[in-house]
Amino acid sequence: MWDFKWIYELVLLLYGLSLIGYFIDFIQTNRKANRSAFWLLSVVWLLQTFFLLSQVLVKDNFPVMNIYEGLYFYAWILVTFSLLINRLFRVDFLVFFTNVLGFLVMLLHISTRAQADLAEQGVRLVNEMLVVHISLALISYAFFTFSFVFSIMYLLQYRLLKQKKWNTKLFRLGDLTKLDYFSYIAIMLGVPLLVIAIILGVTWGYVSPDVFYWYDSKTLGSFLVLLVYIIYLVLRVVKGYQGRTISIFNTAAFLFLLINFLLFGSLSNFHF
Repeated sequence: MWDFKWIYELVLLLYGLSLIGYFIDFIQTNRKANRSAFWLLSVVWLLQTFFLLSQVLVKDNFPVMNIYEGLYFYAWILVTFSLLINRLFRVDFLVFFTNVLGFLVMLLHISTRAQADLAEQGVRLVNEMLVVHISLALISYAFFTFSFVFSIMYLLQYRLLKQKKWNTKLFRLGDLTKLDYFSYIAIMLGVPLLVIAIILGVTWGYVSPDVFYWYDSKTLGSFLVLLVYIIYLVLRVVKGYQGRTISIFNTAAFLFLLINFLLFGSLSNFHF
């Protein structure tokens, strides 16, 4: 496995980007995002197939002889069938939901194999998983920060319009509709990144020799932050909340994010 470690890392990266594209399409019916996600997933399939063929042709081993190899083959089957079904019958959401499971199976395959083979490269991959977990979490927080800033600008613009203060600040803040939309887009990008970061973090927690606590303050706080922003998307997409109400909710959500990042992080047993 570890001879092709770079393939696994590239597969996880492209797999994650593909899921983000499908998530965007799921939320707002974005055909461009759907097409991009489909081609990214196709590249994932090509890389998986390359590794599969290398095992069969070069090492003369069909990778189904143990649980670790079987998980990889299972993930390959999920990608293959979902791409075929989508091409033949155009069932987009089937691809999205199926490959959420496929991504989890790939992570399970890597983590179980790393536990079974704690060679130097295995440990290195586990450490790289931690780096990616932290990086994606911080990137998602950056998106949530931008969303918060857009919401604050919206509320300030809304207040100026209500008070009929026609000055240069009113025009420089931007259009209310655009501010509301940009805030929503930033959260829509941040949520799947945080989901992937949490999944990688939990996977690292079980694979690494460090003690993992489900009840750790930062762990629970991260799940709560994710839940808060999922509620935002539900209110926005399902319930149709827009404008001032959802901007106030987003502001409160960001304040909770800060509490999790600063306070819960300081109380954590293994987070910084």
